[in-house]
Amino acid sequence: MKYQFSYVISLEFLGFRFSGWQKQKNAKTLHEMVDKSLSYVFEDVEFKTVGVGRTDAKVSARFYYLQLFRNEKLNCNTFSNQLNANLSPDFRALEVKEVSTSFNIINAPKIKEYHYYFSFGEKNHPFAAPFLVNISKNLDLELMQAGAKLFEGVHYFHKYCTKPSENAIFKRTITSCEIVRNEILIANFFPEYSYILKVKGKGFLRYQIRLMMATLFELGKGNLTLDYIVASLKEDNDRKFLRNNAPSSGLQLFHIELLETE
Repeated sequence: MKYQFSYVISLEFLGFRFSGWQKQKNAKTLHEMVDKSLSYVFEDVEFKTVGVGRTDAKVSARFYYLQLFRNEKLNCNTFSNQLNANLSPDFRALEVKEVSTSFNIINAPKIKEYHYYFSFGEKNHPFAAPFLVNISKNLDLELMQAGAKLFEGVHYFHKYCTKPSENAIFKRTITSCEIVRNEILIANFFPEYSYILKVKGKGFLRYQIRLMMATLFELGKGNLTLDYIVASLKEDNDRKFLRNNAPSSGLQLFHIELLETE
């Protein structure tokens, strides 16, 4: 069915209670909940929604795009308020913008920035669980920071992808990758010190960020070396994916920059 109007909705969500973005049988998903909220707003009016990409179970987003199609024109300001009134507390709509119906949110060029929040040492307060992963062992933070920088640039990420699609492209460019002190996500039940792995690039493979984080954790524990990371990113790596995956709850889609909009 061809729709007459198209809109891009930017929103944020806490993904801890959900099995990721994509709709699934016998699972509570983010896309399903958004569509259910829209059905309350629109009542019997037909519509279609497409997300900018998938997220893993428990992964949150400070910034996410959803494309909405329908045959009746919207008042963007009024609709935004109506949508927020019907969304569960896990979601908040930030902005609604009309775009051409030829615009494709999935194929549009974009730069994504992911954050992975973590701490180490003393166990965290339970309230921090949806946001922050704790490593009980002490980590060599300076070594991890050096390791993070090795991911920057053009590399071959065969080892940092689980169950790739048949046409997966493993040669990827990471614009920036660094570990810094967390001064963004703050709460009185957080530990005194926590940290962020910040990764920015045009596209990522399935579980890529979490596998990178897991590798940096092992580096910080003293189980791996910087030379291991260098070798794992070369074109002639053994292409066997890493099995040690960091927990999903620490991962957040922090920002998406659309390079072209209509």
